Amino acid sequence: MYKVIGVKHDDKGEIIAYKLDNGKIISKEEGINYAENGRIANVRVGVSKKGEKFLRSLPDGNEENNLDNLPEIR
Repeated sequence: MYKVIGVKHDDKGEIIAYKLDNGKIISKEEGINYAENGRIANVRVGVSKKGEKFLRSLPDGNEENNLDNLPEIR
């Protein structure tokens, strides 16, 4: 099972890509697919008010490991 260690935001602040602990960078869509198939630890798939799927960190009381707070990938 993989772990997300970094993220890439677009100019609106939305996460558009994830960096996994194996060094691979995957798109938002790939991340959702991985999570739906149990391949990424400590996340779940949420659905926005607009009906769009996104990854969400599982709550653990530590805001430092929330997806939005992870290091930005280049």
